[in-house]
Amino acid sequence: MNLGNDKALWLLFVVPAILVPAYLWCFWQKSRALKMLAGTEMLKKINASVSFRRQVLKAFLLVAAYISIVIALTEPKWNPQAEKIKQQGRDVCILLDTSRSMLAEDIKPSRLERSKLAIRDLLETLQGDRVAIVTFAGNSTVKCPLTQDYAFVRMVLTDISTESSSRGGTMIGDAIRKATEEVFDKQSREYKDIILITDGEEQEGVESFAEQAAEKAAEQGIRIIAIGLGDDQQGSRIPITGPNGETTFLKYNGQEVWSKLGSDLLMKVVYATDGGKYLSVKPGTTMDLGAIYKEVIATGPKRELESATMIRYDERFQIFLALGLILLVLETMTSECKKS
Repeated sequence: MNLGNDKALWLLFVVPAILVPAYLWCFWQKSRALKMLAGTEMLKKINASVSFRRQVLKAFLLVAAYISIVIALTEPKWNPQAEKIKQQGRDVCILLDTSRSMLAEDIKPSRLERSKLAIRDLLETLQGDRVAIVTFAGNSTVKCPLTQDYAFVRMVLTDISTESSSRGGTMIGDAIRKATEEVFDKQSREYKDIILITDGEEQEGVESFAEQAAEKAAEQGIRIIAIGLGDDQQGSRIPITGPNGETTFLKYNGQEVWSKLGSDLLMKVVYATDGGKYLSVKPGTTMDLGAIYKEVIATGPKRELESATMIRYDERFQIFLALGLILLVLETMTSECKKS
């Protein structure tokens, strides 16, 4: 037998801890009160009409009814049967920018933290798809391979920070190449999506590499959905925390660095792939990856993934619930008086 809610078993401790002592105390108090209020002759008349055994039976029926209802609350089930469930979905690789510019706070609480929150919301929306995470800055790292274990993905996501990449900078092309060559398989040219989350600030001289990487991804049937974070006009400063906890802003050659959204590059990247899509998340706007998934990814064709084996049980809580109700009815129908 399997229990769906074994925590309800704790309620059974009420029987020896409260119910049984309470009934014993009540019987003792009742006997004591009768001896104090009635004489010997009166007690004989009372005992002649009231059955002590029937009183005990009524108490037993109530306790048994309570136990039956508690067992019903544990959701007992048996007769396990293995059942294979076919799963369909797409392969989704999330490329998350972890460069220092993602610390900019024009999107609260920061570009990076807001991205992580949006990915967590996305995981609640996924419908059996496999998901992977690649972080990138000056180099790229596969943090999580393709998996349907969303709990593991959440655990990986928690540890991601601007320290996740060993080199500074932003190499979008390298991240796309990493996903194309090391994350996705080569068995099919369909059912593959890249969600690129970045502010789009590439290092000088590597913009063309990002376009080339996107074109090669397109040859593998991969579609790129780019989410651009930030403002492409004024931009935002990049806060850094000093050794004493003080907050300053990143400087280069004595000047504060203002991080702007590189929307032009991101549009070139997505348009290099068939069906690519670009969305801009500016300060003051929301970032809803769940809505993007439902609109763009979930509506696309899906392939059959590995079948999952689930064990199904027959629910049997109804038996114990019905037994408890029957015992309660019998208790109300049982009289304390002796049969004449």
